[in-house]
Parts: sequence; C-alpha cells; structure tokens
Amino acid sequence: METKKVAFYTLGCKLNFSETSTIARGFKDEGFERIDFSEKADIYVINTCSVTENADKRFKTIVKQTQKVNPDAFVAAIGCYAQLKPEELADVDGVDLVLGATEKFKITDYLNDLTKNDFGEIHSCEIEEADFYVGSYSIGDRTRAFLKVQDGCDYKCTYCTIPLARGISRSDTMDNVLKNAKEISAQGIKEIVLTGVNIGDYGKGEFGNKKHEHTFLDLVTELDKVEGIERLRISSIEPNLLKNETIELVSKSRAFVPHFHVPLQSGSNDILKKMKRRYMRELYVDRVSKIKEVMPHACIGVDVIVGFPGETEEHFLETYNFLNELDISYLHVFTYSERDNTEAAEMDGAVPKNIRAKRSKMLRGLSVKKRRAFYEQQIGTECTVLFEGENKEGYIHGFTENYVKIKTPWNPELVNTLHKVKLVKIDEDGLVRLEFTEAIVA
Repeated sequence: METKKVAFYTLGCKLNFSETSTIARGFKDEGFERIDFSEKADIYVINTCSVTENADKRFKTIVKQTQKVNPDAFVAAIGCYAQLKPEELADVDGVDLVLGATEKFKITDYLNDLTKNDFGEIHSCEIEEADFYVGSYSIGDRTRAFLKVQDGCDYKCTYCTIPLARGISRSDTMDNVLKNAKEISAQGIKEIVLTGVNIGDYGKGEFGNKKHEHTFLDLVTELDKVEGIERLRISSIEPNLLKNETIELVSKSRAFVPHFHVPLQSGSNDILKKMKRRYMRELYVDRVSKIKEVMPHACIGVDVIVGFPGETEEHFLETYNFLNELDISYLHVFTYSERDNTEAAEMDGAVPKNIRAKRSKMLRGLSVKKRRAFYEQQIGTECTVLFEGENKEGYIHGFTENYVKIKTPWNPELVNTLHKVKLVKIDEDGLVRLEFTEAIVA
C-alpha cells in the first residue's frame, strides 16, 4: 500500500508551532510521510490562529494554494480559529474537516476515509471541556525547539479571544516538562524556547485542578539544571507575573539567556484599565528597570496594540512617548481588530481604520529606531552566536544570547553550532557583522 503524504502549515504563535510539530509526529507514528507544504500531499493540515483579522483571511488563501497543487487532497483545519468559528471554516471551499481545541491532538482518529467531503465536517467541543493538558514541543523544523509548558488563560482582557479558543489556564507537570527538555537536548538541539499562552501562570492546573504545586520560578530553576541544554529562552511573559526572583535567576543562570518579551499593550493607564490588563504602566517601568539593573545587555521586546476603542490622539502619544523613553529593544505592533464575543467589540469610540494604520506605522518606525540603538550598544561586545540552518543569499544568520541578529558568509559547518564572536559593525541591511574570537563552543 502506498504511503500517504501529509503536509502542515502553521499560522500564528510559537505555541502553534510546538503543537503542529507534536501532531506531525503523531502522523509519522501512524505511517504517514511528512512533506513540505508546497508539494503534492494527500492531506494538508492547517493550524489556524485568530489573534488578528489578517490570520483569518490568510486561511482562505492557504486553502486555495492546496487546491491548486492537489484538488483531490483532504484539507483539515485545526487550532484557535477552528475552535472559535468552526462553521466559517467548514464553509470555505475545499475544507473537509474542522477540529476544535480538544480534538486536534486526535486528528488521525478522524481520518478513516480521505475522500473529499461536500461540506466540511466539524468536531468541536464546548470550550469548557478543554480542561486537560496535552504536552508538545517542536523539533526538526529549525535550530531552536519550542517547548510548550502551559495552555489556556484565566485572564479576561477585553480584546482577546484566546480564553474562548484555548480554555482555562492549565500546566504540564514539572516531570513531563523536564522529560521533554531532555528529549529535545538528546537530539542535538542547542536552544529551547519556553512557550504557552500565559507561561508566568505556570503551575496552575498541573494536576487537572487549580492546585499549585509549582510556580514559574520553580520551573525555570529546575530547567536550568538540565544538562545538555545550551540555551533556554523565555518567550513572552506578563509583566505582573515576571517576578524579581525570576529576573535574578536569569541573570545568574547557566542556560537562560538575557532576553525577555514582555507585553505592554498600551502606555496609557486609562487604556490599560479599559483593556482589563492586570497592571499599570508604573509596574512595567519597574520590570524594565530591574532587568536592566542586573543585565545591562538584556534584550527586551514589547507587544503593543494601537487603535483600541477610545484611544484618543493623547492616549496614543502617551504610549509613543512612554516607549520612546523606555530602555527597550524592539516592538511587536498589533493593529486592533474587532473580535466577536469580546467586550472591546461592543465598546464606543471605535478608532477609524486609517488612523489605526497611521499609528501602527509610527510605532513600527519607533521599533526600527529602538532595535538600531540596541544593536549599536552591542558593537564591540563579545558574545555567543547560535547559527541557523539556511543559506540566505550567500550568508548564514544567527542570534546572540541577547537576540542580536547577525550574518556572516555562508559556511555549512557553522549550522547549529555555538561560537564565541565579537560584534564589529551594523551592515546596510541592519544585521550585525562579527569576528570569530574562539573556536567552536558546542
């Protein structure tokens, strides 16, 4: 019997990448061959995201691509959008199967017959049923592995659909996280990025209830002791959950790198209250100050949303000036988009789309300026670079521990190795050039 071929496409966050990778390994165990998404497959699995309107639109484009390559292929949609709007996805021409939050990890159970359906078949739970934890990690796709440690969220931010798409906050057991970390490091992967929906909430729901036996600090303390892991990176952590003790631990750590991504969303306390965030801007300043006090070279990334309902020009300038004065390294800018079943979608004071776009452009410009200033501060420093696996127009790229992106002429022997280097200058494309100071580290 001919081996069936499966291909995957992932939209959205690092957490989605870790889950796609785990689901793909499940297919392999069932005898499927995984191929690239651009190739002719029997099954295409699209892991969806619903954080922005754009991700919704891209789904339709991706389904069309699969139909061009193989009109007879079976197309399955999984992930957040599949949980929130299953009927909408099932109506897209070419989609055969839509699986919600609890069903996606059992996808191979639904593939008895790969005949194209006239209508997309839906298997989607009530989100209250998404109360169990499925561990996952990504491997084989890139130099870094994304290790999921937590899922779901108990926060009630007024713009966010994630609790509706992923359910309550719940965590992997400490033993399982450590086991997964050891499995990853045994495969020669040098860097693990911890991921989840709200990873600072780690420990909640570790045993299927709200009992907390461990905290995020306990988790990072134990992971730092795992031998064989060269680098550990915390992906995104809420400012109110990033404790001084965690910052101190990272500053003295063997493996954790000096890079934090801390969502802000707005630099205006009025808007933060409307968003139902769990901190004010003053706490955010404290977090940044503490990080820079113990790790002056640390990289700090910031998420910010522009055009939230009721955001006046004054509110926006408050955010702009706040970020401009803050010692941060780059921004991820999100243009607010209305999501069904959220409080914010019902709020007065909608900001016109052209103004949202203008504000977004201003903050993206600020991000470029911030990143450049951060890179300039790093010139002349010695650090360690982990090289990636792609030949990009004759160059190999990589990242320092504090997330400076570098380039050097392509050399396949550098792939997935760590080297001590000195940062010497910023190239015209904004990436940093280096000099090797020491032979291979690992």
